[in-house]
Amino acid sequence: MVSSLRLAALGLAVSLACPAFAADLPRAQRPEEVGLSSERLSRLGEWLEGEVRRGAIPGAIIVIGRQGRVAYEVTAGFRDREAQAPMTPDAIFRIASMTKPIVSLAVMMLAEEGRLSIADPIGKYLPEWRETPQVGEARGAEMVLVPARRAITVQDLLRHTSGITDASPGDHPVSAAYRASTVRASTNSMEEMSRKLAALPLLHQPGTTWEYSWSTDLLGRLVEVVSGTDLDSFVRTRITGPLGMPDTGFVAPEASADRIAQPQNDPATGRRPTMSNPTQRPGWFSGAGGMVSTARDYARFTQFLLDRGELDGTRLVSRNTIALMTADHLPPGTGTRDVVRGRFGPLAPTAEMGQGFGLGFAVRNEQGRNPLPGSPGDYYWGGAHGTYFWVDPAEQMYVILMMQSPQMRLPYRFQLRQLAYQSLL
Repeated sequence: MVSSLRLAALGLAVSLACPAFAADLPRAQRPEEVGLSSERLSRLGEWLEGEVRRGAIPGAIIVIGRQGRVAYEVTAGFRDREAQAPMTPDAIFRIASMTKPIVSLAVMMLAEEGRLSIADPIGKYLPEWRETPQVGEARGAEMVLVPARRAITVQDLLRHTSGITDASPGDHPVSAAYRASTVRASTNSMEEMSRKLAALPLLHQPGTTWEYSWSTDLLGRLVEVVSGTDLDSFVRTRITGPLGMPDTGFVAPEASADRIAQPQNDPATGRRPTMSNPTQRPGWFSGAGGMVSTARDYARFTQFLLDRGELDGTRLVSRNTIALMTADHLPPGTGTRDVVRGRFGPLAPTAEMGQGFGLGFAVRNEQGRNPLPGSPGDYYWGGAHGTYFWVDPAEQMYVILMMQSPQMRLPYRFQLRQLAYQSLL
């Protein structure tokens, strides 16, 4: 067992009963009540203690819930190592792509209300997408534009088969065009973002390839057009407010600035990795990666998912909609570029790894194939700054990792899965 003195010296505290964390969620007095081993969970604390001590990360928060109760929480290291500010359970994190499940939920709420259909072409709602998109085909060093064989649908945006890409590395001329674009300039409006994106060629024919992309930014614009309110207001009034997630949104109040977790200085440059200031309101709200949250708030969101669309008597969507969102929507034979596989490793939503992608989440389809532990039917996603979560309905469990350490995101996700599952009794 990790000694409390050693943990305190590193600003690391472990609570098995979680008396001060997620206090409004039901909690187990001991992990054994929900089928987890206290002794084996201590390995999580030991692991984080070592990572903070060796300077790999400034700090982190992990929370595990099972059978409807918060079972374990570890708060480690520093919220801001350079300021020697300890990590606290109410620290606010830039969750990047963990925004996507929340915005995808917003789309599905509108679908339940009959205000859109995910089978529809996006041009039905976004005028700038009504003309047939062009697909950029590489022929040597040149790019030739050919018409898309079909329209992009809302479902394509939700499952990342739209043919849209992002500004990630790659030598394809379309990738270079995205990197040179001003689609994500902070001065854009939501409409301008969508219009600029529509002017760029697609990397793939719609429906043929899973390509991690800016598709969810378009979903954010879709929510605004269909609902008649801005994305921030819709999410706040329809999702985070009803679910009791006060610290989750696209803008953090100035009063909470001293709770924002910061990355540590890069030893190679002596500077922090570049991250946005969450207290500054952007020109447009990125549905793909613009939100902040706390471990406590995201625990409520994952419990809502595990409870199939309801939390504390508040139902936002039907259990059938959650089942639809967390099923694999990738058609047989869906392609994935090698450069994309490399970004995710064993967490890539590929048949090779026994996984696919639903409506806002990657999903595991099979036991085996994948070197990481999990259960068929579990679903997950993470953020570029280091945050990660998954929900395992078969084990009635969720796990959340909050940290601001971009360079460590994949190794920690792999290790966390191993350490979480080994604690099951």
